[in-house]
Amino acid sequence: MSTTVNKKDLAAKLVAEYDLSKKVAEGCINTVFEEIMNTLKEDGVVDIYGFGKFSLSERAARMGLNPATGEKIEIPASKSVKFKASKSLKDAVK
Repeated sequence: MSTTVNKKDLAAKLVAEYDLSKKVAEGCINTVFEEIMNTLKEDGVVDIYGFGKFSLSERAARMGLNPATGEKIEIPASKSVKFKASKSLKDAVK
């Protein structure tokens, strides 16, 4: 069975585990995600020991086809985020 966990779920867990207010817990979660995003923008790598490594990957510009018309189009260069799970995370979900 698939379960999705969102920021509100994470904040609720912090409230229950550490007796924080909902506002403080949501602020903590938002701060963590903002810091990950900002560090990726600046340095291109976020390595969280025991969890995994986020990194930016450069995608080169390339030619593609418009599926509706068959016309050749140029797809511009872009950046994407990659995630590589740590060994301990991989072992934990086996």
